[in-house]
Amino acid sequence: MKITRSQLEAIEDQTLAPYGIRSKNTKGRAYPDDEPMYRTTFQRDRDRILHTTAFRRLEYKTQVFINYEGDYYRTRLTHTLEVSQIGRTIARALGANEDLLEAICLAHDLGHPPFGHSGEETLARLMKDYDGFDHNKQSLRIVTKLERRFPDFPGLNLTWEVREGIVKHESEYDIADASDYSPDLRGHLEAQIANVADELAYTAHDLDDGLRSGMISPSMLSGITLWEVLVKSTEWRGGEFDELARHRLIRRLIGLEVTDLIDATHQSLLNSSVKSVEELQRLPYNVVGFSEDMHRRNRELKDFLYANLYRHHRVVRMAMKAERIISELFFAYQREPEMLPHHIQEEMGQRGLERIICDYIAGMTDRFAVDEYNKLFDPTTKP
Repeated sequence: MKITRSQLEAIEDQTLAPYGIRSKNTKGRAYPDDEPMYRTTFQRDRDRILHTTAFRRLEYKTQVFINYEGDYYRTRLTHTLEVSQIGRTIARALGANEDLLEAICLAHDLGHPPFGHSGEETLARLMKDYDGFDHNKQSLRIVTKLERRFPDFPGLNLTWEVREGIVKHESEYDIADASDYSPDLRGHLEAQIANVADELAYTAHDLDDGLRSGMISPSMLSGITLWEVLVKSTEWRGGEFDELARHRLIRRLIGLEVTDLIDATHQSLLNSSVKSVEELQRLPYNVVGFSEDMHRRNRELKDFLYANLYRHHRVVRMAMKAERIISELFFAYQREPEMLPHHIQEEMGQRGLERIICDYIAGMTDRFAVDEYNKLFDPTTKP
């Protein structure tokens, strides 16, 4: 038996909620492009993202801990895969388009520079007078301009809905600028799910990495409401805190969060009475979210992580190193553009010096940025 694109689209009609986006109803691509026989448009978008250079580089870009601190900490790649897995579960339960959701999740961090949020903050400061920098816009630049894989158009020629989901990626740390993508409309259901799946993943997994690293101990979490719920529900009785205990607690945390999110969002959808994609996007609020009780508990846990992990002296020291590395690379290239690779210099006329420097640095992995810094500033390192 063969299943064609039209049959896959028919399955979507049967299984998706009325406010889930059907691939056959896409607003299309920026350039003419034949569609595959055995994949939907959103499945093709997902596959194109997977094959990009930018996606492969996520393996060596920092989440919280820099790459050389250990190969068992999250990177941008493992985080992205975890967001995708959590997002697919939520999308499937709520009748959203799982393929569209997955494409957005896989692309949402493509624009992150090396060294995590400290790298982004540094590039944003350096580019303040040159039209700025944020990773959402950079992700969109990558999939629409910077990746070169087709002779007939720049970028990946993704569908409107995937691009809109990338642009409208938001969290409490990132506010979307969707000026070219129906800014009067909220993100569609799949975009909203991707946003909250991202938030859920990094909170749970940063706690996991903090515990694994020893920067956070179980005793420090005593009194944190969510932690007390986890300890009680898993019947962990204290004592030795081994890997199995940690895995069990984090697994339970993700399970509780996902269940609460699905239940609260389902109720929100029922209360809204929306019957279409457009009705959902025109609501004055996001429908995807946690219950009030879980929201308060998450806030308490996030505040704990900020004070005890993100502001831990080891993390702060690395942030200072990252700022120095990125700043000195930027200024060196700005003073002597001839130090840039020739194919990068060739783009100067089209994008301008500062923008090509920004694009080049943003595409670096942690390891490459450190090596490049040493080549430029350590006289004992060969250039």
